[in-house]
Amino acid sequence: MSAKHLASCLFCKIIKGEIPSYKLIETELSYSFLDIGPLSKGHALVIPKYHAEKLHMLPDEYLADALPIAKKIAIAQGVENYNILQNNGRIAHQIVDHVHFHVIPKPSDSAEEGLVIGWPTQKLEKEELVKIYEEMKNKL
Repeated sequence: MSAKHLASCLFCKIIKGEIPSYKLIETELSYSFLDIGPLSKGHALVIPKYHAEKLHMLPDEYLADALPIAKKIAIAQGVENYNILQNNGRIAHQIVDHVHFHVIPKPSDSAEEGLVIGWPTQKLEKEELVKIYEEMKNKL
């Protein structure tokens, strides 16, 4: 599948070389670079060379290419702990409307560096969980 770009997209401009970046790895389908607003030293982004706003809009071959690159970057960061983060939509904290994966080192158990998140788990009754399971399973 040929790459699809959007002229006004920040990440498409980086891929095309119109905006400079600190490129780490580039393949036929993906481009990775250091984040210029990092949460910790070595925070990097992996972006597909196909413009899609959300993960479900991206062709599978681009997804298959991106995670091995994220793995190589995580190893190169040299820390034992890290986050791979991918957001879809404004209320899910996506800022740039182009699928991208953050590879964020977490060098210490500190709110000073790396990703800091809450995880507000919900208690579901078994019946509700079974209903959700059946609905989702039927769609797969």
